[in-house]
Amino acid sequence: MVEWNFENNILTQLAKNQEDVEIQGKVLKEPEFREESVRLVIKVKEIKWEKGQEEGIGRILVTINPYTDVDFGDEIKIFGAISQPKDFEDFNYKDFLKKDGILATSYFPEIEITKKKNYETLPSFLLMAKILAVKNRFRNLVYQNLSPPQSSILAAILFGDKGKMSQEWKEKLNITGVRHITAISGMHIVILSGILIWLGMALRLNRGQAFYFAIVFLWLFIIMIGFQSSALRAGIMGSLLLICQKIGRKGAAERTIFLTAAVMLTFNPLILKSDVGFQLSFLATLGIIYLMPFFQEVLAKIKSVKNFPYLVSLLAMTFAAQVFTLPILIYNFGYISLISPITNILIVPILSYIMGSGIIFLAAGILWQPLAWFFSLPAWVLMNYLIGVVDFFSKFSFVALTFKVSWFWAVISYLILGYWVFYLQRVKEPRIFEY
Repeated sequence: MVEWNFENNILTQLAKNQEDVEIQGKVLKEPEFREESVRLVIKVKEIKWEKGQEEGIGRILVTINPYTDVDFGDEIKIFGAISQPKDFEDFNYKDFLKKDGILATSYFPEIEITKKKNYETLPSFLLMAKILAVKNRFRNLVYQNLSPPQSSILAAILFGDKGKMSQEWKEKLNITGVRHITAISGMHIVILSGILIWLGMALRLNRGQAFYFAIVFLWLFIIMIGFQSSALRAGIMGSLLLICQKIGRKGAAERTIFLTAAVMLTFNPLILKSDVGFQLSFLATLGIIYLMPFFQEVLAKIKSVKNFPYLVSLLAMTFAAQVFTLPILIYNFGYISLISPITNILIVPILSYIMGSGIIFLAAGILWQPLAWFFSLPAWVLMNYLIGVVDFFSKFSFVALTFKVSWFWAVISYLILGYWVFYLQRVKEPRIFEY
């Protein structure tokens, strides 16, 4: 029924014929800045074409000149041709956009801004605008006090803001297997949850108080980055994982995560097939539930790390999430990083310090901007370390393998993982993961 509604939508029909249209609409999300363009998600209020017009019919993704002054909430008119999203060789871009209700695209049309920041029609728009204004202040502090690539990578880690990260550095992060640190997915949220639990306990809170501390600041983080859909879904799963950890019942964690996924799919079944972020969030969470205790036991036997329980927990969490997400990453992106275990050991333990120093320097900058440069120095040192590790290991040609696999291979991989988990449950007493 969902597919039928999309295919019979007038916006879809006009896009198939690449019609010239006039669209009136509103900028529905924060503009996404790229190196040479800006992308806008437009909620269409009215569309006119040669043979007629219609109202309230869907969303369109518009790519415009990066120097156009368009903001979230602006009322605009678009004049130009629209088309269907074009699939890439190994990526179904049409279905990826369809999950968000986007039915057509338009590249560099004529733009007319009819009303700046029109929020009064919907109070939630005003709330989102205030959130994005705070986020923009934070973003500007990062770019003013740090130079690329430190600034762009830190902005991605703190806000999920990857627009100014160069393709070269995206590729280097992919090759070394640490791209996940810049993605607001389940793995990112769960690692952040662990960091917050540890920080709460470092502030002399008991476990119960540290739990509430982590929940509050996790959702403040999600609000600050603008309620990105991937972060929102990951945040729900991460919060439920924390609740189940507080209860101390592994069975409750399993049932809760599956129930949450079922509810999400009821509202939008397209995310199961087309939203890699949802897949990664769900699988990373399952990996942490089932495999984190196993990796904790393995790492606790290593003399160099066993005396650092926080490091053991953080590495165990990362490895557990990566094992469960690896098949879907290979299936979707066609590569595997052989150096990933080493780079994660070198980088993941300092991720909490990067985020902590970044938050401190942003808070200082908000209070008094001249303080930002001084407090940005620890973040600058840590980012230089991260960049040095990534740059060094990305130079080795053998660190990544590129290949294509079918969905059948992914299914077999998860059957093997499932058997391994079943075996671990039988030979060991089931227990909830621990920080």
